[in-house]
Amino acid sequence: MTTTPVLRALGDLAHDSAHTGTAACACAAPQVLADRPDGTVVRSGPVVAKAHAPDSEASALAARLSLAASPQLAGILLPPLPAPDGPPRSAEGRTVSLWPYGVPVDPSDPEAAPWEEAAALLARLHRTPPPHPLPPMRGPVKAARAVARMCGARPGDPAVDPVLAAWRGLPGWARAEKPAPGHRGGFLCHGDLHLGQLVRHPARHGPWLLIDVDDAGLGDPAWDLARPAAWYAAGLLPAAVWLRFLDAYRAAGGPAVRAEGDPWPDLDVAARALTVQTAAIALAKSAAEERSPDEVEQLMIDTCVRIATLPPELVSDCAS
Repeated sequence: MTTTPVLRALGDLAHDSAHTGTAACACAAPQVLADRPDGTVVRSGPVVAKAHAPDSEASALAARLSLAASPQLAGILLPPLPAPDGPPRSAEGRTVSLWPYGVPVDPSDPEAAPWEEAAALLARLHRTPPPHPLPPMRGPVKAARAVARMCGARPGDPAVDPVLAAWRGLPGWARAEKPAPGHRGGFLCHGDLHLGQLVRHPARHGPWLLIDVDDAGLGDPAWDLARPAAWYAAGLLPAAVWLRFLDAYRAAGGPAVRAEGDPWPDLDVAARALTVQTAAIALAKSAAEERSPDEVEQLMIDTCVRIATLPPELVSDCAS
């Protein structure tokens, strides 16, 4: 394991939590699962320690962690391990939470990806009344940050123009400039749904559960369907897989889309926003790595070109 102070501290916290007493052990070295500015995650045996983003707002993060621990979300969200009395754990000034380890989706076996299970979990999440006051879902904030990151990485570069044009065509709520419309903005949302946000717990053969509540909160539930919708619209997700996901969500009573018929009027804005976010991250990353966008990244950028040229009459009424 790379021995930065945060990683060492997380490894120690996870290791100590996995053991009772002070007996010597022969544990494997802690394993780094993720090391990003918005979340650093280290595993030691059955315990995972996560250092949350340095700029996490304390009360909002506490509300989100309490959400994951709420009995109303049992069987939907992976609950954290009990927190100690007193101040929360920390590492290098970052709040730390501890979680049981769950087995993630296997990226080498796309045929086994749990699309239906993810859809059913989302539908249950969206139908659950918020158990306590929660901040807004952070999906639009993450999209806005991705655009800002792109602009900072490529100042004056005309390659960003179609992405910015698609971004400017979105309504204010999708750009994190104002709340979502009242009739759509009061649902419990995950905020950053993708297959990496599911694990089996108990490990190996337990049910699938959603993880990572750092972006959870109240908002438009369409945002949680937006990434697979955007992939489908761009040609990255086969139609058969998209329909399996959508049908499973509808069968579970999910409120993000109408029960039958064309779902796109409900998904259009959020799917366009996730397309912009993905393209913006692609342009920022490729600039930082001094390379051209790869084939998949270019496909999302090209999709922004198409979005930017949509005539006003083809933009969903949901954009207002």
